[in-house]
Amino acid sequence: MPSTFVYRVRDKGGRLLEGTLEADNTGLVASKLREMGYYPISIEARSTRGLQTELHIPGLGRRVKARDVAVFARQFATMINAGLTMLRALNILADQTANPALAQAVTGVRADVETGASLSQALSRHPKVFSRLFVSMVRAGETAGVLDQVLVQLAETLERQAKLRSKIRSAAAYPVAVLVLVSGIATGMLIFVVPMFKSMYKQVGGTLPAPTLMLIKISNIFTSYFPVVVGLAFGVFFAGRRFVRTPRGRMIWDTLKLRTPIFGRVVHRTALSRFAHTLSVLLRSGVPILESLEITSDTVNNAVLGEAIKDVQNGVKGGETVARPLANHPSFPPMVTQMMAVGEETGALDEMLEKVASFYDQEVESLVDGLTSLIEPLLIVIMGALVGGMVICLYLPMFDIINQIKQ
Repeated sequence: MPSTFVYRVRDKGGRLLEGTLEADNTGLVASKLREMGYYPISIEARSTRGLQTELHIPGLGRRVKARDVAVFARQFATMINAGLTMLRALNILADQTANPALAQAVTGVRADVETGASLSQALSRHPKVFSRLFVSMVRAGETAGVLDQVLVQLAETLERQAKLRSKIRSAAAYPVAVLVLVSGIATGMLIFVVPMFKSMYKQVGGTLPAPTLMLIKISNIFTSYFPVVVGLAFGVFFAGRRFVRTPRGRMIWDTLKLRTPIFGRVVHRTALSRFAHTLSVLLRSGVPILESLEITSDTVNNAVLGEAIKDVQNGVKGGETVARPLANHPSFPPMVTQMMAVGEETGALDEMLEKVASFYDQEVESLVDGLTSLIEPLLIVIMGALVGGMVICLYLPMFDIINQIKQ
């Protein structure tokens, strides 16, 4: 079984470098290092003592974010443009990458390239880290001999997507936090506060108003069947998640998102921006149109738009243009299809798509800023209506009791 060896070498410029390699013995490590143009100074087997007790929490620390991959692509492009060999660049990146999962993937890519695989083939063996978009663009860059330029385009695309996603998440963080707070307050009132008023009104006697009776019934359900209510809520949540992962569920969920009154426009414009950016960068990198459409349909992150793009792909196979079948789908505004038609006529489809993407990027930012200023007062009104409504329902019988006392 191969072991991991830690080495220290000097390159042809005399600089001291350190890294790791997997091999059966130190002799093979030394041979590989000499083939890479290094002069070995020391080679030691890495101690495995204590590694088995390393704690990994599932889902934490093992995920590779788009921003991490973007940094990797930009650094890789800089090294290749500076004249470093691919193996040497991968070796440096594997050592200096901070994300453990990405470092492990780069180490695997380096090992595959050392055995004769192309870079795109090596990247495709790590689909959880390097997407189909990444692999296809690298393959096109290898074929055209412009790998460094393609990697820069990839880095810019991933950075743009990460920035947009971060802006949307930041805008959504406040309403989610407020909704959680309101849900906690309402649950606490139903479990602890309402039963106190119920016992008090029971001692006083009399007929309670309909809103108060309804609130007490809801409180009875929560207090008597709280574990069932919580279990049912979690069951519905996980069942919904599982259903959404099916093709039919994904289509229904994405359709509902697009039709949501306030957030639907943000979801729609974000998907259009991603479509235009992805297709533009693929075409600019030299990826064939049919493969570009297939990759875009998988990465657009919306089943409704994905089905429309697949319809376009079938139309292109039959000899149609890209814009004509796209115009039959209401998810794509006339402005998009008209600009794409002009781009096809002038032979500048990638440039037109980039303009479309920039337009929708700006629109998404404006919508998110507007929603942020609108949501804050709206949530305050909702919170006040919910909590205030419960308080009013609890105190309604008090007015009847006061009237009876006065009489």
